[in-house]
Amino acid sequence: MTLTSTETLSVVVERHVAFPPEKIWRALTQPHLIEEWLMKNDFRPVLHHIFKLSADWGAVDCKVLEVEPNRTLSYTWAAHGLESVVIWTLTPTSTGTHLRMEQSGFRPDQQQAYNGARFGWQKFFANLEQVLARAD
Repeated sequence: MTLTSTETLSVVVERHVAFPPEKIWRALTQPHLIEEWLMKNDFRPVLHHIFKLSADWGAVDCKVLEVEPNRTLSYTWAAHGLESVVIWTLTPTSTGTHLRMEQSGFRPDQQQAYNGARFGWQKFFANLEQVLARAD
């Protein structure tokens, strides 16, 4: 049996953040800020740039797929057999930004990775909001 794309799971986290897209974009694309809320990295917001996210538990291999400053950022996220894509979408609102993150590509047999991501992204978002609150 072959898996179709509709048979994969996605983790979606959406938040309204009381900061403009430009400020959030910096936190999503500047390596020293990414390290504060996500992981150590050698990220650059350049199409096809290959980078690594590193944590105590291991590393994530990534490649930038889309860069539209202050609007959209996406990259591959490959670790422990998981081949997924993370898409960030920033939509300006009258009081800040609607921030949406979707990590897609979890196969049905990757329930542990899926649950780990669901938990992990909640933590990462909390960290990101702390970075935004103090970064200028």
